[in-house]
Amino acid sequence: MKVLARFSQFVGNTFALWVLLFAVLGFVMPETFRQLTPWIVPLLGIIMFGMGLTISGRDFAEVFRRPVDVGIGVVSQFLIMPLLAVILTRIIPMSPEVAAGVILVGCCPGGTSSNVMTYLAKGDTALSVACTSVTTLLAPIVTPFLMLMLASEYLPVDAWAMFVSILKLVLLPLALGFLAQKLVPGPVRAAIPALPLVSVTGIVLIVAAVVGASKGAIAESGLMILAVVVLHNGLGYAIGFLAARAAGLSLARRKAISIEVGMQNSGLAAALATAYFSPVAAVPAAIFSVWHNISGAIVASVLARMK
Repeated sequence: MKVLARFSQFVGNTFALWVLLFAVLGFVMPETFRQLTPWIVPLLGIIMFGMGLTISGRDFAEVFRRPVDVGIGVVSQFLIMPLLAVILTRIIPMSPEVAAGVILVGCCPGGTSSNVMTYLAKGDTALSVACTSVTTLLAPIVTPFLMLMLASEYLPVDAWAMFVSILKLVLLPLALGFLAQKLVPGPVRAAIPALPLVSVTGIVLIVAAVVGASKGAIAESGLMILAVVVLHNGLGYAIGFLAARAAGLSLARRKAISIEVGMQNSGLAAALATAYFSPVAAVPAAIFSVWHNISGAIVASVLARMK
């Protein structure tokens, strides 16, 4: 078990490299990984179940202890990234499928990787975890609403079906994981060291499946999508930091909100795009999965030096 735990920790620490590797494999061997497309939704459910195993009552207590700080983070998350996505789709020519995918990434909640990056940045990790938890819980309502408002000019948006899907994909697995903590705490504690391995495996397979299913679109416009993703992600970090500073938050809290805003739950975006739009619409999410883990490590390193 110790060997598995060490290997799991190693895989978790080298997450960005594994995502990049499997993105390349998905492009080189599209037929192999395209077959995984029907498994994108179950894989995301497994990832969210693992997140539920690690959520504690302390994460939600933080919300009530510091409602203003958490509120600033949540509002920034659901305001900055969606608006940036819309602006980018207006100024950079792209197909309707790609535009909807970019906006979907922006409308999703924060990614769990943000918590690790905030810790590495010497930021307020408790605030980061609280913001991720709240935006994730709000996602079934907020994400479909924002998509209906912002993306319906590109592709038809079934907000109700998306709401139901996010309940099934996110809240149900989270709730089951949280319940498992209470009912079988011993096995859950034993399983926790292996969770990074499970989560990384799920994400890399989702990325490889999306890349494999969309090789043609990536070959045709991959550089443009990468440019959009880099801008979206980078501006998210910068504006998130500035918004937190404008709100008068401490440096540690600015770091947390900056990273929280910049990093998205791209796995959820990929699953929703595949289910409701097309594999091409999932490409921005797949590229975001690769890039934000690389950029997050860089940003965390830079922020860690700020005192």
